Amino acid sequence: MYTRCMRTTITLDDDVAARLIELQRQTGRSFKAIVNETLRLGLEQRARRQPRPRFKVVARPLGIRPGLNYANVGELIEQIEGPAHS
Repeated sequence: MYTRCMRTTITLDDDVAARLIELQRQTGRSFKAIVNETLRLGLEQRARRQPRPRFKVVARPLGIRPGLNYANVGELIEQIEGPAHS
């Protein structure tokens, strides 16, 4: 199966560590065994995941309403909503 071992130090987020410790408590297995099993399951799931199709944005012309000044945003809001727009 796996012939080489690598000793390393990792920092786990609190929620992840709590879940691993809970699994260790429930199963009575070593923390090392729980971490290795969980990592293997996650890596296998990731390898099986199908890539998502790329999201494509389709631009559509919205047109320009005649009589509106698009160069000045403040003026544009006032033209659309009136002078009491605040």
